[in-house]
Amino acid sequence: MRVINRHPRPGSGRVLMLLPFLLVGLGYIVVSTMRHEVNPSDKVLPTLAQMAAGMREMALTRDMATGQYPLLADTLASLRRILSGLAIATAISFGLGILVGMVPYLRKLLLPFITAFSMVPPLAVLPILFIIAGIGETAKVALIVIGTAPYIVRDLVLRVEELPRAQTIKAQTLGASSWQIALRVVVPQMAPRLIDSLRLSLGPAWLYLISAEAIAAQDGLGYRIFLVRRYFAMDIIIPYVLWITLLAVLFDAALRLVQAKAFPWFAGAARS
Repeated sequence: MRVINRHPRPGSGRVLMLLPFLLVGLGYIVVSTMRHEVNPSDKVLPTLAQMAAGMREMALTRDMATGQYPLLADTLASLRRILSGLAIATAISFGLGILVGMVPYLRKLLLPFITAFSMVPPLAVLPILFIIAGIGETAKVALIVIGTAPYIVRDLVLRVEELPRAQTIKAQTLGASSWQIALRVVVPQMAPRLIDSLRLSLGPAWLYLISAEAIAAQDGLGYRIFLVRRYFAMDIIIPYVLWITLLAVLFDAALRLVQAKAFPWFAGAARS
């Protein structure tokens, strides 16, 4: 049997899924242990015990200046910003993507502009946002919107164009208006695809958020990482990076769950 036709069994599949994580973790432990045997005060690769102690301090010790627990305050601040940015980007992208994809005049008018705008590096726009909107929450949320919305719009336009032409022809034959075709034919099929686009935008969204927080913020996960870097506090930086990664993975899992529950027909087709 060809290798492309071989599928792992459920048990071995779970082992294969965990294997890269275990190898990376084991490799880190080995290298960290070797470095600390040579130099017990090494700060570049802290031991697991040092990282646990650092995170315990961030999670359970109140900040003397603010009276808050740093890890909780940073997490809530970052989640508020990224959820706001993605919600705004999703609302804009869904309507605009369907309209541009369905209406030829809008496609000719707006798609070249959206394509060009999506090529602008969002981080290059960040100084402009700070000048226009200040260094508050607006600029950080706007950066996430600017960085993710054009991509989602372009993806949805492509997905609309891929819909079988026969569907719209049949709907028009039955007397459906453009508005009815949009609501009853296009929107139901684009909703699960929007979730796919949103999932692919999670990584860039976190990148833009961390970058904005690192430059101008008083709280947030990115702010904390760049604050403690001056002390070479890798026992805090590495766990914070892992925490951000875990949050992103949980976001992705939640979106996949919503897609599977709300659109089982689409999730089933994607797995087949």
